[in-house]
Amino acid sequence: MIRPLLLTAALLATTAPARASLTPAETRMRTATEAEATHDAALLERLVMQNSGTLNLPGVTKVGEMMRTELTALGFAVRWADMRATGRAGHLIATHKGNGRGKRVLMIGHLDTVFEPDSRFTGFRRDGDRAIGPGVGDDKGGLTVIIAALRAMQAAGTLKNADIMVVLTGDEERTGKPLSTSRADLVAAGKWADVALEYEGLAVTPQGDAGTIARRGATDWELETTGVPGHSGGVFGADLGYGANYELARILDTFRRDLPEANLTYNVGVMAGGTPAGFAAEGFAATASGKTNIVAERAVARGDLRALTPEQEARVQAKMQAIVAQHLPKTGATLTFADGYPPMAPTPGNRALLGRLNTVNRDLGLPDMPEYDPAKRGAADSSFVAAEADTIGGMGPAGGGAHAEGEWVDLPSIQRQALRSAILISRLAAERR
Repeated sequence: MIRPLLLTAALLATTAPARASLTPAETRMRTATEAEATHDAALLERLVMQNSGTLNLPGVTKVGEMMRTELTALGFAVRWADMRATGRAGHLIATHKGNGRGKRVLMIGHLDTVFEPDSRFTGFRRDGDRAIGPGVGDDKGGLTVIIAALRAMQAAGTLKNADIMVVLTGDEERTGKPLSTSRADLVAAGKWADVALEYEGLAVTPQGDAGTIARRGATDWELETTGVPGHSGGVFGADLGYGANYELARILDTFRRDLPEANLTYNVGVMAGGTPAGFAAEGFAATASGKTNIVAERAVARGDLRALTPEQEARVQAKMQAIVAQHLPKTGATLTFADGYPPMAPTPGNRALLGRLNTVNRDLGLPDMPEYDPAKRGAADSSFVAAEADTIGGMGPAGGGAHAEGEWVDLPSIQRQALRSAILISRLAAERR
């Protein structure tokens, strides 16, 4: 789930390299990534041409098979974790056994896209260095970077000793429920890993590439208020009180006034009130009916809460519940939170890992990558492992227009990101655990 990035060709160009400090193996990686540009573009096109909207279970499975072919050729043991019990296709999990002595690295991506088979946005085309198509950046460009990095390591001889796990989920854009089932394999992989790298799109600022060491979580909430129905002439009185709609308005406006703080948002996505009112079974559509002279019996609203740390999320949820509990006369209200994406907090370990990546950048003659503002990114699967392993997100290619018609990716950034990953992973794999 990346948010659109507005880039220009000038921002995507790397600076002229200073004298790089690379080992012979790392120099071979650079040569390999440069030589593999045609292969990378062809793989990206094949992936994009296969629709894999989250609810297109056969399509997601087919993209998984394409990735199985690539990973098996690199010596990975690959298995498919079937997730039809959650209403989703499944996940691809690939494991490469090295010498067992170096840091264990988890690479995370996803097979699905937001574009279902009925989307008007189809096909794959190139416009100079841009590739355009559904899911080209989110996350099929990221899948391409993963393969390109691993192929560079294989060409340089560093893959054979590396302990690597690749987890490609099939429902990142619309997770299967319950999360305890749909994310069990990913959480287990996070417990196995020392370091996790997530391959959604690269963050780019006017100053250049940036590193994602934090992402806010995303938790859905549902609010229901109740009132005593009756003739509107009695509203605000001792018998009828204020009704469900005024109670809903009170709560939401108090959220607006009392909750603001840094790195926190709490959106109201849909609401309805009347006599009666409620949500359709899937929870995405609300209905209500009533008359102007009837005090509302029920009102409902749904939204999401995004916080930077688990502590912030817990504290704000408690504050929201306290606001809900201050009922207007003759009204009631309940607020419930669903399982969601946990926050990926900006930990010292994540910062140290970005420092390691910036050492790679300096050795490549690239500028250091500053920390990217977490409020500008959406939630992602990396959040499920961040409590267990040092984590960096945004290791995929640069691009823009994610989740919208015209989504695009900068093709040269695939090689730049693959080389960064290949060197970083090779260095980590050479370190004692």
